[in-house]
Amino acid sequence: MKIIYIEFFGYFAAILTTLAFIPQLIKTLKTKKADDVSLTTLIMFLTGVAAWIIYGIQISSKPILIANIITFLLNFLILVFKLIYAKE
Repeated sequence: MKIIYIEFFGYFAAILTTLAFIPQLIKTLKTKKADDVSLTTLIMFLTGVAAWIIYGIQISSKPILIANIITFLLNFLILVFKLIYAKE
């Protein structure tokens, strides 16, 4: 029972922290601008998330892996669109 309780918080945290980036991605796509998003912050964040993915693999944690893979993809898209829209 205790393990299920702990896993619940892992998945709950994973869902919230992952979904938090969807509004920024949508805003970036709608406005075709990402000037307000710091390039340095995105790169640092993506590096940290990549480290979380490696950590999740090493400890075989599904909540950490799922959340961080999705978070990485969402933020990578924000980075790509930031670079594309900066050129326009």
